[in-house]
Amino acid sequence: MDFVIIGVVCIAVGIIAGKFIFAKNTRKQIEDAEQQARKIVGDAQANAETLKKEKMLEAKERFVQLKAEHDKEVLQRNQKISEGENRIKQKEQALNQKGDQLDKQIKENEAIKENLNRQIELVNIKRTELEKHQEEHIRRLEKIAGLTAEEAKAQLVESLKNEAQTQALALQQEIIDDAKQKANKEARKIIIQTIQRTAAEQAIENSITVFNLESDEIKGQIIGREGRNIRAIEAATGVDLIVDDTPEAIILSSFDPLRREIARLSLQRLVTDGRIHPARIEEVVEKTRRQIEEQVMEIGERTVIELGIHGLHKELIRMVGRMRFRSSYGQNLLMHSRETANLCGIMAAELGLNPKLAKRAGLLHDIGKVPDEETELSHALLGMKLAEKYGENPAVVNAIGAHHDEVEMAYVIAPIVQACDAISGARPGARREIMQQYLQRIKELENLALAYQGVEKAYAIQAGRELRVIVEADKVTDGDSDRLSFEIAQKIQTEMTYPGQIKVTVIREKRAVNVAR
Repeated sequence: MDFVIIGVVCIAVGIIAGKFIFAKNTRKQIEDAEQQARKIVGDAQANAETLKKEKMLEAKERFVQLKAEHDKEVLQRNQKISEGENRIKQKEQALNQKGDQLDKQIKENEAIKENLNRQIELVNIKRTELEKHQEEHIRRLEKIAGLTAEEAKAQLVESLKNEAQTQALALQQEIIDDAKQKANKEARKIIIQTIQRTAAEQAIENSITVFNLESDEIKGQIIGREGRNIRAIEAATGVDLIVDDTPEAIILSSFDPLRREIARLSLQRLVTDGRIHPARIEEVVEKTRRQIEEQVMEIGERTVIELGIHGLHKELIRMVGRMRFRSSYGQNLLMHSRETANLCGIMAAELGLNPKLAKRAGLLHDIGKVPDEETELSHALLGMKLAEKYGENPAVVNAIGAHHDEVEMAYVIAPIVQACDAISGARPGARREIMQQYLQRIKELENLALAYQGVEKAYAIQAGRELRVIVEADKVTDGDSDRLSFEIAQKIQTEMTYPGQIKVTVIREKRAVNVAR
């Protein structure tokens, strides 16, 4: 085994010698080669020691089992070692020859090194002269510009920073616009087709009803002795009767359209009959209320038949009929629900979904606004509970509860119902806005723009659909105008609530004025 180690070490020494032979540059490389050789010798010794232990263990095992085979292997190894020794001797001779060549090349490299050192010294001298000239040039530039090098760098950095921000803003806006066009192309197409294919009936409800009379003499009968008749009517119907100087008219006032309708029909029957007293009033009002309930049921059944909705629970049909006598922001609730149902059906068909299920969810999405009993729940959550109570499809139940984002959308038709609800409510003239709220929104819109630096005036026009911002030309550049328009639009989008969309237009005007005298 020692011969094996010696053979491995000799081979390693031969490899190291070979590396010495091929060294061509400097003594530094020779030293590196020696270090590597020592490392290789150490690795070889470690490997040989490991190999020796393994082979000895194997030899012992084989000695116990097959002594004859072991002797044969020893003989073969001795032969290999002899061959290795012969090869090492040959490599030693070659190494000696190449060593002489290496010594000759080292001498040549030393001569080249001296030449390089002289050239490096010459380059260092020229570099020193160049640095002196550069410093002198910088001093002259600073003297001419009136700025130090650091100040000039700061100005340049600021200029590049502003230019980069402007370009980044323009690129960002371009990317956003391009993404919106691509992402919303199909959605816009479907929504436009849906809106165009649905003709909506617009109805603005009021909180009063005018009851016309044939003559003012009937007012006295309606009021009755000491006002007992009018008090009986108000108590039975829950509606306020306003009898003033308006000729041949009585005003019925109530926020509940259903109660106003009951009061109107009851008054019409009482005036036609001519018998107006408290007992008769209660009888007529009760009879009218029953007839209205029947009419409500009839309206609900006719609505679901026209929409092609089947299997709806009777209580839900009754609630659909009650929508006829309710309004939301001045928009008749039944008209709004029917329109939403039609929009949902068309949009679902365009998307390859179930149009009947979408229609059902669109019709029932606001049933929480016509409950029999008042609760503290929002109309979306209340409508969801009612639909679940009367066995509606889970997708319909989820769409009702999620159309104002009060529960998480779990089915595909939920966002369709939400979108169609917004489309119906956003139609021009569909809903009316309280004047005070409208003026407040316009004022907030203008104040939001005036808060930015450089803004001189801001005007909300087109009923709040467009914001025109006039900036000072001396303080705001053209690039700043683009950035300002983008920032104002983003702030409006995140901080304000508004119907439709708002266009932000920034106007920058530069006027040069001179007077000829």
